[in-house]
Amino acid sequence: MNALPHFVDVHADVLDALNNQKPVVALESTIITHGMPFPENMDMAISVEEEIRHRGAVPATIAVLDGRLKIGLDAEELSRLAKVSDALKISRADIAFAISQKKSAGTTVAATMIVARMAGIRVFATGGIGGVHAGAETSFDISADLTELGKTDVMVVAAGAKAILDVPKTLEVLETQGVAVVGYRTDTLPAFWTAESDLEIPLRLDSANEIAEFQKVRDDLRLEAGLLVANPIPADDEIPSNIIDGYIETAQSEMAAQGISGKAVTPFLLQRIFELSEGRSLKANIALVKNNARLAADIAVAFHAPSRP
Repeated sequence: MNALPHFVDVHADVLDALNNQKPVVALESTIITHGMPFPENMDMAISVEEEIRHRGAVPATIAVLDGRLKIGLDAEELSRLAKVSDALKISRADIAFAISQKKSAGTTVAATMIVARMAGIRVFATGGIGGVHAGAETSFDISADLTELGKTDVMVVAAGAKAILDVPKTLEVLETQGVAVVGYRTDTLPAFWTAESDLEIPLRLDSANEIAEFQKVRDDLRLEAGLLVANPIPADDEIPSNIIDGYIETAQSEMAAQGISGKAVTPFLLQRIFELSEGRSLKANIALVKNNARLAADIAVAFHAPSRP
């Protein structure tokens, strides 16, 4: 592993894995700081890390605590992060700000990708990526996750883009950015809380080994863009589109009426959908995150195995 800046702390288990070429899976932390209430956020984070360990990989939750960039959290640090009430939500533009100002922060998909690649972690599990927000043709509200996927070669396992977004436009931007979008055992782009959509997936692969081999060829070609692995939520845990779409429409109308914009959009929408669904969206969110963690661990294990002839 390359030398890291002085403000970076690497958990001992993660450091050992990286130094010995063992599989590691990065995890973001805005799902802890902004995605779920306490104690569900801490319980979720612990269970997701356990899923990764059970599959033979080492979890590395990435966050900023009091200005220290953490690559892997111990139990005390995870508990502290889960309870922070004023944590920042950081991306490429402000990760250095959080560190320099000694803040605590949750890392978005973009920020987590940056740190993972810096540390040499090639696989990252999240819930759903950010993307093009509804009305972006006038607001220009497009997540930095998409441009980061276009230039940082990390494999990102997600249940598609968050369904609160304009998903067709998100898929178009991913194509423009040169991001390979692979459906895992699916021919349509997963819609976060729902396993299928009416959007055709650009590519399909049916095993972790195939995904790992695909990435190895991408590396040989020196392609710098990321790889998005779209992993559908398990059918038993999904919320049908005819139900969740109504919650999303209501939440977006309320958001517009209140003039909410910028980084506050996603947390507001997720909270209102949680309330409207009487907690069902949170249960589905936890299920899909665990499912993504399992696949990410399998990919990381396969990626570190010898290539097939």
